[in-house]
Amino acid sequence: MKILRLLVAFTFLIAVGCDEGYIDEITAVDPGADASSPVVTIIYPVEGTAIQVFETVTTINIKFEVTDDIEVQSISLILDGSELTNFSNFKDYRRAVEEYEYDGLTDGDHILTINATDIEGKTTSESVNFSKTPPYVKKYDGEIFYMPFDGDNIELVSVTRPTVVGSPGYAGEGKVGGNAYAGANGSYLTFPTTGLLGTEFSAAFWMKVNATPDRAGTLVIGPPDVANPDSQNNRTSGFRFFRENAGGMQRFKLNVGNGGGDNWFDGGALADVDPTQDEWVHMSFTISGTQATVYINGDIVRQGDFPGVDWTNCDIISIMSGEPRFFGWNHRSDESFMDELRLFNKALTQQEVRNIIVDEGGTVGFQPEFGEIFYMPFDGDYTEQSSGASATQVGTPGFAGEGLRGANAYSGASDSYLTFPSSALENNEFSASFWYKMDNDPDRAGILVIGPPDGANPDAQNVRTSGFRFFRENAGGNQRFKLNVGNGAGDNWFDGGAAADLDPATATDWVHMTIAISGTEATVYIDGAVVSTNTFPGVDWTDCDIISIGSGAPRFTGWNHKSDNSFIDELRIFDKALTLTEVQAIKAAR
Repeated sequence: MKILRLLVAFTFLIAVGCDEGYIDEITAVDPGADASSPVVTIIYPVEGTAIQVFETVTTINIKFEVTDDIEVQSISLILDGSELTNFSNFKDYRRAVEEYEYDGLTDGDHILTINATDIEGKTTSESVNFSKTPPYVKKYDGEIFYMPFDGDNIELVSVTRPTVVGSPGYAGEGKVGGNAYAGANGSYLTFPTTGLLGTEFSAAFWMKVNATPDRAGTLVIGPPDVANPDSQNNRTSGFRFFRENAGGMQRFKLNVGNGGGDNWFDGGALADVDPTQDEWVHMSFTISGTQATVYINGDIVRQGDFPGVDWTNCDIISIMSGEPRFFGWNHRSDESFMDELRLFNKALTQQEVRNIIVDEGGTVGFQPEFGEIFYMPFDGDYTEQSSGASATQVGTPGFAGEGLRGANAYSGASDSYLTFPSSALENNEFSASFWYKMDNDPDRAGILVIGPPDGANPDAQNVRTSGFRFFRENAGGNQRFKLNVGNGAGDNWFDGGAAADLDPATATDWVHMTIAISGTEATVYIDGAVVSTNTFPGVDWTDCDIISIGSGAPRFTGWNHKSDNSFIDELRIFDKALTLTEVQAIKAAR
């Protein structure tokens, strides 16, 4: 009876409310004309996704979104021309966010097509190309870990997935493949270090640097800091590779724990990356039992000896953050992009690092530190790395079969040299830096020359009113290095006398040479020390169109400064006058 009375009372209230206008009647709203076709967004797989797992047949979780201005009626998923499934019931009829798990994906190339139709029959079709490739086969000697980040965080050597902290994402672009890791605030990946740690270790990867935040951890294997759980910074074991602001640049540094303490590998300005360039940069570091080296774009930016790495209590690797083991100095999540992360159980050589860069579509060696505009490493060819152009060979220059860096160097020969167009090199300021192993036969030679033609003396050219001439001559049994620079009206000499001498009997190893020309002075450096400097009116480049490498010919032969039989390696040219500090930094990065 009590329930009955309640029902009667409720019915009475509804009737009275409706009769007295307390509750509005439901009124239909015209949604308007169906003006637009559906919009289809395929979330996964994206264009170029490459799926690699051990299984020959695997499962793929297809994710997509469809929106329409009025109503989505149906969605069809088509793989390689055959329909997988069809959706027609949606909780939100204007926006469908759906997933479909397909468990029959085989090796090969595939095309996924999604067709979406709205209530008036307008259809939109979107497609992506992707592939399932056979199980990953290690590509390089010593490779123990590989993450391509192509829309998935799977590690392909062990086929395992990381622990994901926060919400890292994908870049929508990659140096290799269709995607890359995209860092996010408070986000990173971790893996157990089982099987990764030995007496030697190397890492190689690509980064597109985001300067926000202005310091971050990039790759860390470190021990817990139980004394400082909220500000961990125990550096006695493992390593920390990270970046910090350096006057607007991002400077990369490596710290390695040796058991009793830690060792620093800080390349200073050589290890700087300009984040405003929005370019992929190759990073690598190697750790052996006696030495650690940091490379940027295949160049050594810091190298030094140390007692060897200690791995005590190092049980995880953090990717794209210093957390959770290295954030005492606020090196937390890195919001940059990362691609093609590889780890090795050996200390890679520089040539191995460069081979990886080339394999992955990069250019080795060249980087615009200190205004660098020209770079020839002479590693088996005469290619200038920033332009990709090759020098013109005169005679039969060769290769040394050794190099200060890399596998080779230029080897001079009688009546032989290289030339290269010089117009792009002729600026108000100019510097050249290279390594040199001297052969004092002949006892005078041109080394590096940009000069004008001497039409009046074609067989003994010696116009010195423009360009420069860097050369050597016998000086009482020694070889004396001199610089001559044309100022337009005449020429200026930079002759350091005995300070610029090398004794052929003792100078049998590689020596670092630099010339620097500003608008007011010129300086000659040998092994990072000033051997000659003076003021002058500034360089003139009239009629200068080629640079000669390894000879004074063809523009500076009047005093018999012809081909040089010496070795030359790592020739770099800059559009500024290098400072002493910069010269020494370049020399130290040998």
